[in-house]
Amino acid sequence: MLKVMPVSRPSGRARQLPSTRSSGLSDARGRALRDLRISITDRCNFRCVYCMPKELFGSDYQFMERDELLSFDEIVRVAETAVALGVDKLRLTGGEPLLRRGVEELISRLAALRTSDGRKPDLALTTNGSALRVKAAALREAGLDRVTVSVDSLDETRFQAINDVRFPLARVFDGIEAASAAGLGPVKVNAVIKRGVNDDEIVPLAEHFRERGHVLRFIEYMDVGASNGWVLDDVVPSAEIVARIDAVHTLVPVAETREGETAKRWRYFDGSGEIGVISSVTGAFCGSCTRARVSADGKLYTCLFASRGFDLRELLRSGASDEQVRNALAGVWAARDDRYSELRAQLGDAAPDRERIEMSYIGG
Repeated sequence: MLKVMPVSRPSGRARQLPSTRSSGLSDARGRALRDLRISITDRCNFRCVYCMPKELFGSDYQFMERDELLSFDEIVRVAETAVALGVDKLRLTGGEPLLRRGVEELISRLAALRTSDGRKPDLALTTNGSALRVKAAALREAGLDRVTVSVDSLDETRFQAINDVRFPLARVFDGIEAASAAGLGPVKVNAVIKRGVNDDEIVPLAEHFRERGHVLRFIEYMDVGASNGWVLDDVVPSAEIVARIDAVHTLVPVAETREGETAKRWRYFDGSGEIGVISSVTGAFCGSCTRARVSADGKLYTCLFASRGFDLRELLRSGASDEQVRNALAGVWAARDDRYSELRAQLGDAAPDRERIEMSYIGG
């Protein structure tokens, strides 16, 4: 039986580019730039209570105007620059990325990029699943490799309460199956677990997706942004999640297959699939983080918990050359020293009060 660990207190002239390694451009802590997450819209049709609560993102909320968003040309230019610097994984996020008109065209253009050794970058998309049923086949045809869908409850009433727009769970399930049938798999399903809200569904969620061949990843409830009312007591540590499942279905740890993986993986002993746990509160993985994020309006962030970013949009629209864009991106990453999750314990009770970008803006 696995041991459950208690929750600890979240304890002018082109300059020469910083040195690179075969695994990518390195930051101040030796972490390579490998993954780029690109938010393509700040809009979402859900009002999930842990991300875009309705009291803050109501009917009068002003989303970005179209000219504030990065254009597809600008997104492709940023992605091409990042790939040239060592990125080999691109993920489209939002808001809800499938709300961006013409997303298939963007995917097709990104799928045409090549790494320095001639490979197509891994191309993924995170979605709430609301439009996936009708878009899955076209997304795959455009060149998308995989999708990740959020499902935080199997109970219809609870699911609708969490998304807070009464969106039916069955339509999300239909989208997941459509994605699987289109070849966008294995489909990954993310479930944010909050104590007293849906932690009673840990085992049912695991069993549901295990039976259907999808990979479920449990995510510790995080203090991203300042709108979700995060407190430590609401966190269900991933060790507890694993232990609850292991008590019913024996789990075996799986070695990571990629540097910087956020999820610790466990497979079922009987060979019927696997789960993952993302422990950004109780098991910080800052030391291996290889991800940068671009917001919908073109700000470059080097941490999910960042307070501010570098304005790529201004640079792109100022007439900067490709080399200037490349040097700017490389310079930001080379100076990166972020490790918020590791420092959370030192911040103590002040952690939730620290200024942070909202998840809906930065794309999670």
